[in-house]
Amino acid sequence: MKQKKLGVLGGMGPAATSLFFERVIENTKANKDQEHIDMVILNHATIPDRTRAILDDNKEPFLEAVRKDFEIFEAAGIDHIAIPCNTSHYFYEEMQAMTSIPIIHMIEETVNMIRSQFGQTAKVGILATDGTINTGIYQEECHKYNMKALIPNVHDQHKVMQTIYDFKADKPVDVKAFEQIISNLIEKEKCDCVILGCTELSCIEISNHLKQYCVDAMQVLVNESIIRSGKEIKRAAVVSH
Repeated sequence: MKQKKLGVLGGMGPAATSLFFERVIENTKANKDQEHIDMVILNHATIPDRTRAILDDNKEPFLEAVRKDFEIFEAAGIDHIAIPCNTSHYFYEEMQAMTSIPIIHMIEETVNMIRSQFGQTAKVGILATDGTINTGIYQEECHKYNMKALIPNVHDQHKVMQTIYDFKADKPVDVKAFEQIISNLIEKEKCDCVILGCTELSCIEISNHLKQYCVDAMQVLVNESIIRSGKEIKRAAVVSH
């Protein structure tokens, strides 16, 4: 397969974008610089908050901001676009309509991976922003395959948001509290796996005994980005992060 150029629409948030870039490098099978993927990374940190755009029903500022990014990608000859931000995929259809460049659908790829690994009877926990949870994008994708989708209770969802925004603000993250939410979904709700459906959550180091149950959506996007760029995956560990 001919090598293709990858565009990364990042900045949502910057640390998650940096981790995505690192993981693409780490997971691409390459013996020299020239065997890695050509990438154009736009760290568009000033893009309006995606959760607020959804909850306030005010999507136009967000869409207008990314429209200019797609124009840059088109001028750069990009073949595929990766957006390491789960919440933004609520606007997937509108974003794809703005550009002829295929955008990798992070939500679809993640649920497809779960279906192939855990089967169509899987019970799936979802950890994500209020925006992602409220749109139901992960729940609907799971239901397409008759998989059960569970979200945290109101108290735990508040803690998930606290975890995400503490990380964004470079504040100390209560990892134990976050791990307890994962444990609740696995032990009390009997989930077969839990989606880490926010790229900030991908940046948090959790204990090994919980990693085996976690499907990291960012890692799924990393692997798909490598494959679509015409390269081989060196380490295909998508469940642990």
